[in-house]
This record gives sequence, structure tokens and C-alpha cells, in this order.
Amino acid sequence: MDAADPSAASGTERAGHVPGRERDADPALQLAAATGGDRVALARLLSSVERGGDRGRAVAGLAYRSGGEAWTVGITGAPGAGKSTLTSRLVGEARLHEPGPLAVLAVDPSSPFSGGAILGDRIRMQDHALDEEVYIRSMATRGHLGGLTSAVPEAIRVLAASGFPLVLVETVGVGQVEVEVASATDTTVVVVNPRWGDAVQANKAGLLEVADLFVINKADLPGARETRRDLDQMLDLSVLGDWRPPIIETVASTGEGVETLWEAVGRHRASLADRGLLEAHRRDRLERELRQILSARIGQEIEALCAGDTFGEVVAAVVEGRTDPYEAADDLIGRVGRTGAGPPA
Repeated sequence: MDAADPSAASGTERAGHVPGRERDADPALQLAAATGGDRVALARLLSSVERGGDRGRAVAGLAYRSGGEAWTVGITGAPGAGKSTLTSRLVGEARLHEPGPLAVLAVDPSSPFSGGAILGDRIRMQDHALDEEVYIRSMATRGHLGGLTSAVPEAIRVLAASGFPLVLVETVGVGQVEVEVASATDTTVVVVNPRWGDAVQANKAGLLEVADLFVINKADLPGARETRRDLDQMLDLSVLGDWRPPIIETVASTGEGVETLWEAVGRHRASLADRGLLEAHRRDRLERELRQILSARIGQEIEALCAGDTFGEVVAAVVEGRTDPYEAADDLIGRVGRTGAGPPA
């Protein structure tokens, strides 16, 4: 009997109603329960991919093979730009215009005590706490250098496999996070504030390369006009393709301009589809994910080699002049895959 098929079971054994212990022990049953609306099962699936290890790998594999796909929107920018308030407003706008449920992945700073997310974004999104069609999940950066945890692509796929056609990803917005969020989402919204700083520095940060839309939030403050002028000048010098990122002015605290922003997000989605780029972008994203997984697996193999006796013997051979570092590296690379190391944690 296929536990994922509601028609093949009855009573408490229907999908989404599997006894707790049995469900929690089997990621496939958890995914079936999550698809049936079980938020506890969904939370545990997301915790599994966040922690990694064998179970995280099994959950991610199930999600990939499910065939589910979500339209993803990334919201990024400097800390203090008002991303959380803007994201909350976008959730409200999306609920008015988009069919089906939606999810928010809020990548928070890690707690210095538990390592978990501080959950500040959940506090700022309490307006949607009673909406059963909105699921908000905070994920910790866990010290990851761009702020975007490596589990986010897997979490997006789990949400898609669980029946969420739309996922918003809000990031901490530090380091190289702008580039990372662009690689994980279909549409990237970069949020800036009036008098945001030197345009040259922004160009160096790579914002022009990743932004599909610019938002000048807190546009009621002085300097909004100058910021728009700077952005327009930067775009005049850099945009070569068919899509020029629009510049939208918002005041997230009041909701001003949010409807216009959501319409612009929809236009970008339509533009990708019309130009045949949506599937191409998703294929590129899968290729990058595969490269990251491959790099992590090989990196773990190398760490296992370096921790063993063989590495010490090879180092001794180099020190004694019996071989050179390049031959030693070739020898060690030839051993990769034979260490018995498991999947990366």
C-alpha cells in the first residue's frame, strides 16, 4: 500500500493522518502529511534539511523528485532597509492576487546561544499569523558568510513539494547575500533607502548584476529623488539586455507603492516566460546546486583524507624530498571516493 496515496488508506492511516511516530520516522510519510496540510510535519522536514546529514539528504532527495516547482521572489538589501516590513506587505498583496497558499523563508541572524534563528521576522509578520494560507519559517544563517544558509534551496523545494506555489525569501542582507539570493530565486528585489551611499560602491557590490527590481523604501524621507537619479544613471551605463530593472518607490510602513511593486514583480515573471528564460534560469540554478553538492562531497572526502594516517605519510614524503607537492596531490586525489565518507552534514 502506498502511504502517499490517500485513496489507498483509510481512517487514521490516510495521508496526513499517519500515526505520529511512524510518520516522523519516514520522510516520505512526513512529506505526504505536509502535502495534506500538516504544518508540524512540514516544520520537521524543513528542520531536517536545515540540519543536513543523512536525513536532510533523504528529505531533499524526495523533494527534488516530487516535481513540485514554486515561483520564488527574493527580497534583499542592507540591514535596516525595511525588508521585513516590505515583505509582510507583499504577503498581503500576494494574498489578494495569487491563488493558493504562500510561504516566507526569513533568513535570520543566528542566536549566539542556540545557533538558531532569532525570529525577528516572525515578530514583524504577525499580521499574517492567523492566515492558514500563509506559512512563515525563520532559518538561521549559522555563521554562513553571505547570510543565506545553504539549506535555503532545499527548503524551497520542500515547500514546493508540499504544495506552495509561491515562496518569498527574505535575507539578512550582508556580505555576498545579494548574489546568493539571486541564484536561489526567480525574481530578485533589491531594497535601498534614500541617501543609500556612494553609487560606485553599490556597483562594486554587484547589485546591478543581481537586481531584477529596485525598491527605494522609506521614499517619504529626504533624498529619494537623488537616489532614483543615481540608480537611473547606473542602469543607463550597465543594462544591455531586454529587461531594465524598474525602480519602485515604497513606504512599507503605510503600504504606499506596494501594489505597484507587486505588479512589477508580476511583469518580470511574465517577461521571463515570454523570453523563454524562466526554465533556462531554473536549469542554471540546478546546475549550480549540483556543483555545490559535488564540491561539498569532495571537500568532505579531502577532509577525511587529511585526518587520516595516509596524509601524514604523504606529507613526510614531501618533506623528505621523495616526492613533490603536485605528485602528492595527484596521489591523494586518486584516493578520493575510497574513504567511505558519508554525505556532508
